[in-house]
Amino acid sequence: MRGTRVSCHSDAQPYLTRQFAGVGGIIKESPEDFRVEEIPSYLPCGLGEHCYLTIEKRGITTLEAIRRIAQSLKIQERDIGYAGMKDAVGIARQTISVQWLDPDKALALELDGVTVITAQRHSNKLKLGHLKGNRFCVVLRGVAESAAQVVPVVLDTLVKRGVPNYFGFQRYGAQGNSHLIGFAMLRREWRECVDRLIGDPEAVRAEEWSSAIRAYRQGDVGEALRLFPRHCRSERDVLQRLAGRPEEYEKAFSAVHPRMKKLFLSAAQSFLFDQTVARRIDRLDELMAGDLAIKHVNGACFLVEDAAVEQERASGFEISASGPMFGCKMKRPEGEVWELEHKILEQSGIDLPHFDMPGGLRMEGERRPLRIPLHDATYLLEGDMLRLEFALPKGSYATSVVREISKLF
Repeated sequence: MRGTRVSCHSDAQPYLTRQFAGVGGIIKESPEDFRVEEIPSYLPCGLGEHCYLTIEKRGITTLEAIRRIAQSLKIQERDIGYAGMKDAVGIARQTISVQWLDPDKALALELDGVTVITAQRHSNKLKLGHLKGNRFCVVLRGVAESAAQVVPVVLDTLVKRGVPNYFGFQRYGAQGNSHLIGFAMLRREWRECVDRLIGDPEAVRAEEWSSAIRAYRQGDVGEALRLFPRHCRSERDVLQRLAGRPEEYEKAFSAVHPRMKKLFLSAAQSFLFDQTVARRIDRLDELMAGDLAIKHVNGACFLVEDAAVEQERASGFEISASGPMFGCKMKRPEGEVWELEHKILEQSGIDLPHFDMPGGLRMEGERRPLRIPLHDATYLLEGDMLRLEFALPKGSYATSVVREISKLF
């Protein structure tokens, strides 16, 4: 993985700490420069029919790690439980569960990109969300000389006011278009779904991949299928069906794994949520009348009728304003808050009933805090190398912290 120096940032996601200059730097110089480790909700008890594996994966996604483990064990991917999704960047330690697997057999697995660290029995299958959060260690190299002054004040601001709970660019896939596929799905525009899935030849670096996309755009499905990289499983599956049924885009798109379809729909929700955070960035730690405030201890929401009365609890980080993960049954805020959120939804060309998708893809919606607490934040500055260590609640991203310090993206 080569290091990357980024020279611009997205105006669509303004910084909370934009009054402080960024320290810049180079990110992703090596996999060791980005480490994440899950903080589990509970530990395996040592008894039961499920085997909990602590795995360390390098340079692959959680779903790819699961695929490789399933192939090695000759089981279905759906039979493997996991608590959280980790992307392909860097090194990640996380827990998965497999039913009826002997711990010794698990420890003996030898897989490319995946190492089994521990294996213990437990009584239940691991499910999405069964974790408290994640610990991160992120290294930036070549940072500005101002880092000694900037880093402590930015971290202090984030601890006091909270971290903007953006999903950020990593939520939108390798081509940055997962949310666009999700929007096309919600509108039931199946040709657009396929077109967006195949993507933009200018959005990928690999020449063969780019040529495959160009072939598709020129109408040569067979050549596109021949050129598409093997790791592009969804694209290849769709093209395989489209080659036999030209113009039958809905049937072709049905080849995409339901898990991937859920990710596309979730990306659409995430994009709309990020817009909400951006609109309220200057008052991120404040409540408004009509807000649905969320309790950080348990995720419960309640309607804010008098913002001044509840603000003390927000200042103590007991509660925060929430934003929309839109869905057909999402609880709505009131007044000015709902007007803002509904306007964002309208501008996307989507309405709440669109989320009532068939085939197990129904998105009911939920509320998500606009900000998150930053825990155990420390830093080490050695010359022009900055190492950041911190913990965040589940479902939030390290990039939200790193971007405030670096102003790289």
